[in-house]
Amino acid sequence: MVVVRLSRGGSKKKPFYHLLAADERCPRDGKYIEEIGYFNPLARGKAVRLHMKRDRITYWQSVGAQLSARVVSLVKEWDKTIAVQTN
Repeated sequence: MVVVRLSRGGSKKKPFYHLLAADERCPRDGKYIEEIGYFNPLARGKAVRLHMKRDRITYWQSVGAQLSARVVSLVKEWDKTIAVQTN
């Protein structure tokens, strides 16, 4: 089964996460199918905290991919920020 989840990068105590579509049997930081975006929890100032290709997440959900719990919360956050920007 395909899952949309986070893969950790960055250095010690400075995390950086990639949003990935991956086979659930692969390790967290291992092989993946497609990179969908990124999440930088330590972003300050003008640095981008969250970026994602929402159309690709919708596609993966339409073909049966499951979202991890953290990705679900990030998608909700992304939808809120987009709604605020368009108004």
